[in-house]
Amino acid sequence: MWKHIRTSLVWSTKISILTFFLALIFAVLSSLFSQASNLILSIIVVLIFIVIGIIADTIGMAAATANEKNFHAMAAEKVVGAKKGVYITKNAPVFSSLFNDVMGDIAGIISGAASVTLLVQLMKLFNIDELSIWNLVFSVILTALIAALTVGGKAVCKSIAIYQSTNIILFTGKILHYISLIGKPFTRKKNNTH
Repeated sequence: MWKHIRTSLVWSTKISILTFFLALIFAVLSSLFSQASNLILSIIVVLIFIVIGIIADTIGMAAATANEKNFHAMAAEKVVGAKKGVYITKNAPVFSSLFNDVMGDIAGIISGAASVTLLVQLMKLFNIDELSIWNLVFSVILTALIAALTVGGKAVCKSIAIYQSTNIILFTGKILHYISLIGKPFTRKKNNTH
């Protein structure tokens, strides 16, 4: 039991640090786009963060439900992304936490923060005073709409993630495979300099 607690503490510390830096990056990007944007761009920024949250939740759920044996069979046939799929399914709790708790939750928080800028722009567009009852109405409706889109999207994608977990993790594995190929020239250059 103590071994699991120690492992959990190490992992939770790492995930907290990662969350801090990812939230920082997302918040800066959201602020930069929101401050220098018009109403349409603000709507797009909010929607992008909602979609990021939904996709992250889908990958996290698929990681938790995928069967490792499927990826071993595909890796034996040298299917691109299958080795990464094995890695993801072997480390399902970590990947599930990373995508559901870190990426998904950060995207939800940032979409909420970005909606404040969207609300301010709507108030300016309709020439509504901050102390007006309409400010409250717009704020409540916008918050409810963002929550509905996020929760509704995640609910639809949870079913897809459960029944299509192999395909989702294989696709994620392919993306990770190609990202690792992009990084290989840089690691070779580092190794050649020593």
